[in-house]
Amino acid sequence: MKRFKTISEFLQFRQMPKPQHPLISVFEVESVSSLTLNEPAAWLCDFYCIGLKRVTNANEVKLKYGQQTYDYDEGILSFISPNQVLGLSVDKSAVQLKQSGWMLLIHPDFLWSTSLATTIKHYDFWDYSVNEALFLSEKEETLLVDIIKNVQQECHSNIDKFSKSIIISHLETLFNYADRFYHRQFITREKSSHQLLERLDHLLSDYFGRGDLITQGLPTVGHIAQSLNVSPKYLSSSLKVLTGQNTQQHIHEKLIEKAKEKLSTTELTISEIAYELGFEHLQSFSKLFKTKTNQSPLAFRASFH
Repeated sequence: MKRFKTISEFLQFRQMPKPQHPLISVFEVESVSSLTLNEPAAWLCDFYCIGLKRVTNANEVKLKYGQQTYDYDEGILSFISPNQVLGLSVDKSAVQLKQSGWMLLIHPDFLWSTSLATTIKHYDFWDYSVNEALFLSEKEETLLVDIIKNVQQECHSNIDKFSKSIIISHLETLFNYADRFYHRQFITREKSSHQLLERLDHLLSDYFGRGDLITQGLPTVGHIAQSLNVSPKYLSSSLKVLTGQNTQQHIHEKLIEKAKEKLSTTELTISEIAYELGFEHLQSFSKLFKTKTNQSPLAFRASFH
């Protein structure tokens, strides 16, 4: 695995000219020399990478993010934060990538003392996988390309005291539009979102039905997302749009369903039920149950007698 600590180092590797600004750079993918790979490659960058591009020979090329594979048949927007591994593999040896689009590289140092220094990680898409990229309509793509061109123009202009604030403003606009378009994608891809919800419900029902919560403990968001083959942030974002609840809330809902079942159909004590559901402390179980139902476990049980 190759690691790039600076934008200049990355551009040199891609046989690109030295950037106009050492901490931020925009370049057209078409201008990059064709990349021929005879074996899988992977790299890691110490800066943010935003890619708006297509691969026209996607039948020969696969872009991998961790264990996930993504085809670049369409125009898509992907976000990769520092220290995330990006892998590129090809189906055939000596295949050349045929790409179009833009890439925007931002070193975290560029964001120091700006509003984005603290807010950039508030955008969930930095934690999505590449295979969870944003599919853009033609109108959306044109809008984002115009913003990227404005950033590029500012990077290539003479630097003055206004340059950084103007660039930051463009970046915030870009991120806010991406956030909006992702929300649209969760809605328009309703079928896949509902399939994801069905898989989640089935997975949680199976998990809580196995009866080994004493040893396994409560399922974590990370475990659930990994089992569903999606990133934790993408899963929660999709569920939030579809149901109004994030993954943790869905886990709690399923847990309360199981607790109600045990309280109403068994003679187990409240402490025994809490223990069987993976709680080390009765107080934690009782607090969660009352938060979700406005009743204590004891009061809920009493309502059945």
